[in-house]
Amino acid sequence: MKTSSPLVAVLLAAAFTALPITQTHAQPPVQVPASVPAHIHPLPTLRDQATEQQAWLEARMDRVLPALMSEYGVDMWILSMREYGEDPVFWSITSPTTFAARRRSIYVFTLQPDGSVERLALGGGDQGGVFQAYRSSRPAPTQPTAELVGNEQWQLLRELIEDRDPDNIALNIDAEWAFSDGLHAGEREALEEALGPYVERVVREPRLAMNYIALRIPEMMPRYRKIMETVHAVISEAFSNAVITPGETTTQDVIWWMRQRVQELGYQVWFQPSLDVSRQGSGRIREDTVIQPGDLLWTDFGVVAMNLHTDTQHLGYVLKPGETEAPAGLQACLADSNRMQELLLEEMQPGRTGNDILASTLARIAAEGITGTVYTHPIGDHGHGAGPLIGRWDGQEGVPIRGDAVLLPSTWHSIELQATRAIPEWGGEEANCRQEEEAYLDEDGERHWVFRRQDAFHLVW
Repeated sequence: MKTSSPLVAVLLAAAFTALPITQTHAQPPVQVPASVPAHIHPLPTLRDQATEQQAWLEARMDRVLPALMSEYGVDMWILSMREYGEDPVFWSITSPTTFAARRRSIYVFTLQPDGSVERLALGGGDQGGVFQAYRSSRPAPTQPTAELVGNEQWQLLRELIEDRDPDNIALNIDAEWAFSDGLHAGEREALEEALGPYVERVVREPRLAMNYIALRIPEMMPRYRKIMETVHAVISEAFSNAVITPGETTTQDVIWWMRQRVQELGYQVWFQPSLDVSRQGSGRIREDTVIQPGDLLWTDFGVVAMNLHTDTQHLGYVLKPGETEAPAGLQACLADSNRMQELLLEEMQPGRTGNDILASTLARIAAEGITGTVYTHPIGDHGHGAGPLIGRWDGQEGVPIRGDAVLLPSTWHSIELQATRAIPEWGGEEANCRQEEEAYLDEDGERHWVFRRQDAFHLVW
């Protein structure tokens, strides 16, 4: 589906069921050639980072949010939270200089007749001018509403709602989508009491929170690409003789080297990195072990910078004496995994559900004689991001609810999967080639690698 309009792009989220589409075969995703070494990209100063992130925030508020509220018919959206009980949306609507809600923070979004959105804050600050602090324009009441006595903030919210008189009020309450279920139980009770008769106008629209978080603006991609290239560079160094001495270095040594390296660069990790080896005669070794010649190395490594998350799995091989490359059987396994990536990306067309994409991808994988599984997820403001799941490692028949969501343009995804193949050089023992690489759908729905995918083993001599 082709469109250059961000508004049209978000309209594809009109339902969780699949839209009718015409099957096409996409061109191979664009990537940086493997011959170009990955480089470390130091982050800007904290002040410059904040300036860049603030611009992203303003663009999302101005372009993404109004289109979503209009499409879903939401007149008013209220986010209410307390310190350390933040709604998941909080981190996508606040300034980079804000680290938590303060006391009680209430944000109110009201759709205007011209399609814009009024953004008001009742506590919590204006987030760098993105919100307007709301103050009562009414004369001081001689007698507050009975149920709101002693709580000026709730009284102010009631006044705001009465003045705007919305036809409906969306609250983040949902049993299935964590991103759309940020209204804590106690906070909900207090808010519903403050709404009084307007509680009858409350609606649940989980797509509003979910897709506001999920949709990416193009201005984010240049920075994200540099972060992704840095991840590749760190893994390349970790899976090299600069870090690994076969027969001496342990898997935990490498894990902690990776954590230390990104910390020194000003990045963080959002989960403890994983690193294991598969070894002929021993299978997959998950516990700490000394890395030996002939080992197949695997890592799962995710960093955070400027509230952008990555999630990457790469493979390495430790050469035996006399070897100059990985055994042919392992190279064939990696080629299977690469082919699975290609088939999945061809099937990732906007308007389809995650479960539909999964089923068609697995059918094509089987038709080509490849054995493997697919468990791809969105990524962005969160590591396991908002949007449709395309399989789980333990859910190859489809994923209820989250797999029924529709794939949208302007979204980012971790292409996560694995191929299994018997390795002749290992006497027919099987190896799993597990890969994870960031790709994105642009505003036109075309698929691209953020940086590039791994198509050759990192080699340790």
